[in-house]
Amino acid sequence: MLTEIEKFVINKVRKFRTERKISQADLSNRIGVSSGFIGKVESLKYNTKYNLNHINNISKALGVSPKDLLPKEHL
Repeated sequence: MLTEIEKFVINKVRKFRTERKISQADLSNRIGVSSGFIGKVESLKYNTKYNLNHINNISKALGVSPKDLLPKEHL
């Protein structure tokens, strides 16, 4: 089961990714994970989530700070 902060990060990544018109497959390639990984994370049906290395690499790929993917206050 995903925690609130994990869901928050997943939704933030999806928001930035779609705003930049980057596909799940393209983001997967940019951060060095399997082609279905992003889709599995974003589906929320699985317990698949991003780790800190993913967040760092995603922030580089999306051109944002890692802190932009995290909540400003604790959840």
